[in-house]
Amino acid sequence: MARVFVSGSSTGLGLLTGKELLASGHDVVFHARNAARAEDLRREAPQATAIVVGDIGTIGGALDIADQVNAHGAMDAVIHNAGVGYGGALKRTAEGHPDILAVNVLAPYILTALLSRPKRLVYLSSSMHRTEPHLDDILWQTRRWNGSLAYSESKLYVTALSFAIARYWPDATANAVDPGWVPTRMGGPGAPDDLVEGCATQVALAASHDSRLSGLTGEYLHHMATQAPSKVSRDVDFQDRLLDVCRELTGIALRVRTREGRLEKP
Repeated sequence: MARVFVSGSSTGLGLLTGKELLASGHDVVFHARNAARAEDLRREAPQATAIVVGDIGTIGGALDIADQVNAHGAMDAVIHNAGVGYGGALKRTAEGHPDILAVNVLAPYILTALLSRPKRLVYLSSSMHRTEPHLDDILWQTRRWNGSLAYSESKLYVTALSFAIARYWPDATANAVDPGWVPTRMGGPGAPDDLVEGCATQVALAASHDSRLSGLTGEYLHHMATQAPSKVSRDVDFQDRLLDVCRELTGIALRVRTREGRLEKP
């Protein structure tokens, strides 16, 4: 039995992922953005081990969520599921960060840095991650806003983050998952992929002992199979630059240990 935290799990893929884990006998800590969603979640998943509540899209909110999760003890696995889509205008958080960047990239970075280290980490990516990075204007201060491009960039960044963690944390597994275009609030009712199949890979990576997936790390998967990610996501210099940018924007350093045993601070 594993203990798993799933961010953004009051609706959609996150909720279904948590339910699938509960049905398999695992302990699941769910996350809801506010009290109203938490109440809905208690009705949807009454067997939840715990529900943490807070806005993961602000630095303070992500810090609070990390504290709440850690209060329930170390997790065996963390699924970074929370995400913002690309359908709207530019929205900035209290810190001035685009909400797509804050939720899709900075929140998983903060939680990765501050949660008691799990054995398995899963980061939600997208087939749309195949784009060019713009770390020099990651906050969209000089470019004209393009929500679709901002979303694609955020998924490139979180994919690269997962590979960096796999590289720096050899005692854990870290992978990126493309769940497909599924009919959630973000994907819309006309999305062509299957919702259940869309959560199967992250469920397996988090808790399964399937020989195909257990021990797999530093990979990009879609529907239980590895795929080739964008080349730039594999570039270790780009990964380290991304970690530098995330540290600068959040004020939080990610402590890592290399395979050679050296303690480093990217």
